[in-house]
Amino acid sequence: MAVLAHENSVPFYVAAPISTLDLSIPSGESIPIEERPPEEVTHIRGIQIAPEVEAANPAFDVTPARLITAIITERGVASPPYRDSLARLFSESSLKKASPPARERPAPAR
Repeated sequence: MAVLAHENSVPFYVAAPISTLDLSIPSGESIPIEERPPEEVTHIRGIQIAPEVEAANPAFDVTPARLITAIITERGVASPPYRDSLARLFSESSLKKASPPARERPAPAR
């Protein structure tokens, strides 16, 4: 979908919780992709619907950063260059976690 958006000059946004982003990984090529059981795509309710072939069933894919207009998180929007803007969001996130706002106590019932 990102490729189609790029080829047609349509912005492509990713919406993801900040907890799913990992700044320790140097690039998307380093992200380990979970392989799901092939039967999830070759069978329906236990009945084989595909010929006897090997089937790849990745749990997700990785969109190249160059195709992404911005990444929308609960902490804000990250724009290219992502290393900087995501680091800023992570920093703001850890600051907010380190000092939660004081809670007001409800007034006693009368």
